[in-house]
Amino acid sequence: MALTTACLCCATLLVVHYSVKEHAREQVVAEAHTSLLAFDVLLHQHQNTLARKADLLATKAAMTGDDDDPGAAQSSPDALESDGSDLVAVADGAGRVVVLHSSPSSFSAADAQDMLARSSAEGSRSDWWYVGDSLYQVALEPIGHGPRKIIVGREIDYRAVHDMGRISRSQVVFSYDRHIIASTFRPIEEQEADKKLQSASSRGQIEMGDDQFFADSLELTNRSGSVVRLTVLKSFSESAALISRLNHLLLALGLVAVLAGAVFVFLISDTFTQPLANLLEGFQALERGDSDFPLHANGGDEVAQTTRAFDRMRDTLRKNEAQKQQLEDQLRQSQKMEALGRLAGGVAHDFNNLLTVIKGHSELITDRIALADPVLMSGQQIRKAADRAATLTRQMLTFSRRQALQPKVLNLNAIVDDMGKLLKRLIPEDIEVIFRTQESIGRVKADAGQLEQVLLNLAVNARDAMPRGGKLTIETQNATVDQDLARIRPSVEPGEYVKLVVSDTGTGMDAETKTHIFEPFFTTKEPGKGTGLGLATVYGVVKQTDGFIWVDTEIGVGSKFEIYLPRVNAKLDADVMRRDSPIRIAAPETVLLVEDEAEVLTLARDFLTAAGYQVLTAENGERALEVALGDNSIDILVTDVVMPRMRGPELAQRLRRVKPGLKVVYVSGYLEPNETDGDFLKEASFLNKPFSREMLVHQVGEALRKSAPANVAVETVAN
Repeated sequence: MALTTACLCCATLLVVHYSVKEHAREQVVAEAHTSLLAFDVLLHQHQNTLARKADLLATKAAMTGDDDDPGAAQSSPDALESDGSDLVAVADGAGRVVVLHSSPSSFSAADAQDMLARSSAEGSRSDWWYVGDSLYQVALEPIGHGPRKIIVGREIDYRAVHDMGRISRSQVVFSYDRHIIASTFRPIEEQEADKKLQSASSRGQIEMGDDQFFADSLELTNRSGSVVRLTVLKSFSESAALISRLNHLLLALGLVAVLAGAVFVFLISDTFTQPLANLLEGFQALERGDSDFPLHANGGDEVAQTTRAFDRMRDTLRKNEAQKQQLEDQLRQSQKMEALGRLAGGVAHDFNNLLTVIKGHSELITDRIALADPVLMSGQQIRKAADRAATLTRQMLTFSRRQALQPKVLNLNAIVDDMGKLLKRLIPEDIEVIFRTQESIGRVKADAGQLEQVLLNLAVNARDAMPRGGKLTIETQNATVDQDLARIRPSVEPGEYVKLVVSDTGTGMDAETKTHIFEPFFTTKEPGKGTGLGLATVYGVVKQTDGFIWVDTEIGVGSKFEIYLPRVNAKLDADVMRRDSPIRIAAPETVLLVEDEAEVLTLARDFLTAAGYQVLTAENGERALEVALGDNSIDILVTDVVMPRMRGPELAQRLRRVKPGLKVVYVSGYLEPNETDGDFLKEASFLNKPFSREMLVHQVGEALRKSAPANVAVETVAN
């Protein structure tokens, strides 16, 4: 019976031995493949980051007008220090590299031109460049609509490869044309690995010295010929050690079973059979995808050690899966933020039309009701609610950077002085408000109303952070950001700025809260006391004005918001025109009104007709062309921007071909991303939706009064 028991125990242990061996090998294969997939996602993220950097540099070059001036790019600050890339280059229309910043500096312009010619021939905007002994992951972006290009690259050096090796707990190899460029092997091992990988397949087992590896490869380029390849090699040494320990365990248990005899049968059964059954169930649960099956590893015997080793293996699998899930979550978060911006812009167009009708008809109702009528109060409440809804819509558009701005050259001190009167009414008496404005401050080009909103939002946030009183300080000053300061504050680029500083002595924020403060709808206030759009609006306005924002905060000390706005040398523009009484015309003039929403069209027609204008209406651009060609008395075009069939700017352009002196007023509450720069607004006036009767009539009168088309901003005050 003892012999039978011993044989049964040995047979059971042999089954476990081969099962563990097979599962260990499968685990090595799975871990190698999982690591390769994770690196593939990581490299794609790096490629997206390089593409965004290249697009930002190309956009900046196009906006600053340096497209045809290579010397201007030469004199700009060091691009490597400004965006943290290892390679930044500019190529002219002929494919010649006219600007090159690289680390190391041995990367020559001739090498860059050869690589650029190859990438351009393939029509690729992302590529891998191998020059000398260096491998670069690069992104190529055209400057504007011209043939010039911006190239931004990141070097795959030994430090980056070793970081990847530490993350995956495996050997990582980058090869070009089957020759190793960078790896985590030691130099002597790398030579042997180079020979093995040249003759090995893309996926399989490789023997190097006394160790065996499972290799899994991924081709990073799709071209024929020389190929850049990423290879992950997972060692079988850990599983071999586990199997070796298991062999010793089997031998020891066999001897014990034979020598102990029948006396220890029950003890052996109780000691080993149940733990092994539990371990086997753990294996089976893992095969079904259940990595949380409870394992019992009591004591220090070999079975318990094997169980603990298997448990550690499961933990490694869970960690790898968690890392993969984290990468997927980050990608979804980025897509969610972009989708939110598109949603805000899409909703705003229809929502602003509805608000225009609600607000306009509420004005008509209140004008026709006697002051003593109790219904007048209801009409006024409807108008106030419409104004609040319009404010919320503008905040969403500002965050998505699709708000139509009216930028003017202005003095920031004037904005602070004007807002100081309002802030004193908003800030309670137990909070000391201090203004420190620097004399002879530089000028900035921005939307005055948006800057007022920025200052108001920051001041209100500071007030809420000081429930027991404190000190609120608002400062303006000229600021020069050099390379040293830009390195300390990565979000700010070197240059000349006018700085607005809003600081408080409130509760402050922790590091976790600081990372989320600019996200839309994120708030630390109690439910019902905040929309979560205040700082998101601040961020959107600053970025749309080409500025930067820096936050310094500490729990119990307070918060400081520093806003850097680019300094300009242009002359001050005229003051932003505030809403005035409607302009009445002396002689009847004809207005062509184009609007695809019937309710808005009817309301605007009634407003203009009541002001004395002759109004012709059209529901779309094609119909407006027919009306205009049949009537030569049209003096001004009032058109929506976003319409089906034909957009407002295209309609105005076609009408001006036959009526060169035609004045134009654009009306919209939403602009596409490629229209927010307002190029087409330079030859016309603009009116935001929702609008009131006074605003519409005033804007049309101003446009007719001016000798040339102008871009007039109308400031509205929410009740």
